[in-house]
Amino acid sequence: MPFPARQLPLNSAPWQFRDASVRGPWRDAVVPGCVHRDLRRHGVIPDPFHGTNELELQWIEEHDWEYTAVVDVPAALLAEEAVDLVCDGLDTVATVTLNGRIVAHTENMFIGYRWNVRNFLRTGANRLTLRFDSALRYIRTHRKGHTSRECNDPVGRCQVIRKQPCQFGWDWGPRFVTAGIWRDIRLEAWSGNRLEGVRVRQQPGAGESVILLATPELTRNERRITCHHRLTLDGVLVTEGTGTTVRVEHPQLWWPNGHGTQPLYTLELAFTCRDGSPLGRWSRRLGLRTVALDRSPDPAGGEFFRFIVNDRPLFAKGANWIPAHSFVAGLKRTDYARDLRAAAEAHMNMIRVWGGGIYESEHFYDLCDELGLLVWQDFMFACDIYPGDAAFRRSVRAEAAHQVRRLRHHACLALWSGNNEIEQINPELLKQPRLRRNYDNLFLRDLPAAVARHDGVTAYWPSSAHRPDGGLAHPAGERGGDTHFWDVWHARHPVKDYEKYRFRFLSEFGMQSYSSPETNATFCPRGAGNIFGAEMENHQKNRAGNQIILDYVSRRYRFPKSQDALIYLSQLNQAHCMQTGVEHWRRHMPHCMGALYWQLNDCWPVASWSSIEFTGHWRALHHAARRFFAPLLASAHVPGDETTVTGNYRRSTVREVHLYTVSDAPTPARGRLRWDLFHVDGRRLLRGSKPVMLRYGESVRQRTLDLAGPIAAHGRERLVLRIALDAGSARVSEESVFLTAPRFVALPRAQTRVRVAMTGSDKVILTFTSDAFQHRFAFELPGIAHRVSDNYFDLYPGEPKAVRVRFDRPPSAARLRRVLRYRSLVDTY
Repeated sequence: MPFPARQLPLNSAPWQFRDASVRGPWRDAVVPGCVHRDLRRHGVIPDPFHGTNELELQWIEEHDWEYTAVVDVPAALLAEEAVDLVCDGLDTVATVTLNGRIVAHTENMFIGYRWNVRNFLRTGANRLTLRFDSALRYIRTHRKGHTSRECNDPVGRCQVIRKQPCQFGWDWGPRFVTAGIWRDIRLEAWSGNRLEGVRVRQQPGAGESVILLATPELTRNERRITCHHRLTLDGVLVTEGTGTTVRVEHPQLWWPNGHGTQPLYTLELAFTCRDGSPLGRWSRRLGLRTVALDRSPDPAGGEFFRFIVNDRPLFAKGANWIPAHSFVAGLKRTDYARDLRAAAEAHMNMIRVWGGGIYESEHFYDLCDELGLLVWQDFMFACDIYPGDAAFRRSVRAEAAHQVRRLRHHACLALWSGNNEIEQINPELLKQPRLRRNYDNLFLRDLPAAVARHDGVTAYWPSSAHRPDGGLAHPAGERGGDTHFWDVWHARHPVKDYEKYRFRFLSEFGMQSYSSPETNATFCPRGAGNIFGAEMENHQKNRAGNQIILDYVSRRYRFPKSQDALIYLSQLNQAHCMQTGVEHWRRHMPHCMGALYWQLNDCWPVASWSSIEFTGHWRALHHAARRFFAPLLASAHVPGDETTVTGNYRRSTVREVHLYTVSDAPTPARGRLRWDLFHVDGRRLLRGSKPVMLRYGESVRQRTLDLAGPIAAHGRERLVLRIALDAGSARVSEESVFLTAPRFVALPRAQTRVRVAMTGSDKVILTFTSDAFQHRFAFELPGIAHRVSDNYFDLYPGEPKAVRVRFDRPPSAARLRRVLRYRSLVDTY
């Protein structure tokens, strides 16, 4: 932020809150925060996430709440010409009073507000009060003529208020409509003129250089100002001087994860008026890079949808991000770091900030800058038709200006997108002239104008999903634009349907699974953890979720012997589905240039599409993602399929297996592709290998195996194909391929030996050796916080598998052996 002459932070003021609807007692409050967090801290309400407590806490959204503090204002602050009350986030319908006088009314959670309150203040004690009216009452009394198809709000009409959409409920999240001072609050005093911000543009210079062009944004125009600049990298001076143009010789470029390093320069600017008086200071971390959305014509027909970073086309690998907690107020850097670092560990290079949540805090974007995670940033509109009256549009324009100016300097920022799925969900409603006009005003006029005016570099995309030719059917997604593909899951189509289409970019697709028993235990009372019981049902927010999970599990796996086994199978199925889709689309690059699955994280403990549970526990999917997003990949495509006919007789066209290598590693490499066909009793029936050249951006079909002979001789139920890719001396990719659904494969029972080797005070290597093939061998260390190099892998007979484990608090070897649990697919029945 620009540094004002004087600043008085108010977060640490002696805040109190109360239920204003019943004039309840005043209690201490935490700012930033929200009423749910404060009520819980005082024991007024139980844990909102536990059991079915959510249902008993809906009264909170019907009440009004007040926050108040006495602020001691020094005389020096009032000596300035202006003293601004700055609120970075108020949730949402607030009346702000200072010393009993009304300062302002607000009704947009996403705007940072600033009011000159110098005439409201006095030296010494000042009482600041913010009354938050019920958002539900606002919804009932405003824009009564607006109606919309309701997708996730069980009460309805949450579109009429500019507030975090998923607070009102979603198909993975609870309904907690909260209120409070959710971001920083302070007083800023200044005189004469004020530096509001700085817009920095990058352009190539002569030779190996980058030019930074800084444009100050002032409260009032100033004809002659002086700028002193200073640029450092890791504390080392790069250049300094006078002027708003900064030349960087031999720059270190910022790259997405997996493509290079993420150097972040610190640019410090000091502005002075022509009389020498200080005007303001500004400091930001900048990554030197170019990011563009390329929609140029494809020689094969249609148009590309791909991101070009530093002139390099990038296959976007990643996931969708929802709010990190149901109560987003006051989230800290550590609340974001766990899951974003896990994304980078899984070779992701892009995160989509989904439009039903919030514009995240600086911590989120700072971490993405550091980790090399490009950000596809939705504006906060999702699924429903929104109002188009003049007041609503003014509010949206102010919101967009605030957020674009706040985030535009981040190296990670790759795209602004107008909304989530409004075009896809509402095609018939958008044929109505009034609703179409309202939509176009917001998403084709107001928002792109804000991006052009306040950013001017980052691309804008009207909606996700959106097709340039306006088509909604799948062939339109093969010609251009981005696609949300939900035939698998919502429509219950076979997983093989992922392989039907050659989409340009997948910005959503997903499959649910259950959270681990350890995560479920955090919200289920002992003995109440049955998946179909009230507590677990309340933590399954998709109406058909349980039925769909069971449907897909039953197609691939046998009936499980326990609920824990069912949870494990649901996670295997989720990982299989995402692997099928991602590998198909990676095999089709450069026609397809992105796969962002739904979703990375959870906002509470729940059955969902996430790969990381609310507790931080990695589902099987996240371990699989580290493999299917690997820079060098061996991938098998089985073009045939297995179906049933009358009488439930199985018919299979599976005969061939196409073997591919895929690379998005920046450096070319030589490798060797290997394949082995095994009988489940351990006999090797076929083996082969081929030297391969692995080049950036290439997907190559290296070999087609015709397995008709072995299938006829042994039966597809007794065969497993192992494929692997070696590069240098390392095995960089490996997978097992079945020729029928695993439920029909006669997997042998196995004995597993475990060796424990301590390699440091906080590290251990676990080595597993099996006497038979084990599919998706998974191990757990309940009660011990740890991170592992691999899990949910395959064990092959007699081949040791070493896994590195790191602990926050190292256990003894004896305890580790005592708590270690493991299973593979065959152990579930």
